Amino acid sequence: MSATTHPSQYRVEAETQESIVTRPGVRKVLAVARVVIGFTFLWAFLDKLFGLGFATPSARAWINGGTPAQGFIKGIDGPFHDVFQIVANPVGDWLFMAGLLGIGVAMIAGAGLRIAAVAGTLLMLFMFMAEWPAATTLVDGKVVSGSTNPIVDSHWHEALLLIISAVTLAGDTWGLGKWWGNLGFVRKHRWLR
Repeated sequence: MSATTHPSQYRVEAETQESIVTRPGVRKVLAVARVVIGFTFLWAFLDKLFGLGFATPSARAWINGGTPAQGFIKGIDGPFHDVFQIVANPVGDWLFMAGLLGIGVAMIAGAGLRIAAVAGTLLMLFMFMAEWPAATTLVDGKVVSGSTNPIVDSHWHEALLLIISAVTLAGDTWGLGKWWGNLGFVRKHRWLR
């Protein structure tokens, strides 16, 4: 006796963004959002690499011997201080910078969005944990908060924008998503999409 299977038992994955997002205007908004979040990560990489003077002064640039991750990690004063000290070394700098560059390039190009979303969400989670509780400090014996919300901050917004870009295949519009999705190794391993 053979078992019968029904088509509804199989998970059918959308091949293109058009099958997920049916309105062209929405696809364009998602494409713009994807590029914007990608540029956010790419800009952070460039600023830390060259010390463009925005978040990183020239003297602390990575090319001038600065330590992009270590500088941030050594300033952690919250409950996760000891956890993050594990990566307060040159390996941590390389991982941080590779992550910023990879996430930024993938999002701008529109290819490898699932990997970028997972990596970026993990990075945002770690940065949220490193700054938790959000923007508090001790002044004259009192805890003072500079944050209007101690639970949700911009790290959550950035992670969600990465995830939304990946699940809607936002790289198919004004990006390399369709081309990337049709490559043999990506078709064989859909998680690379």
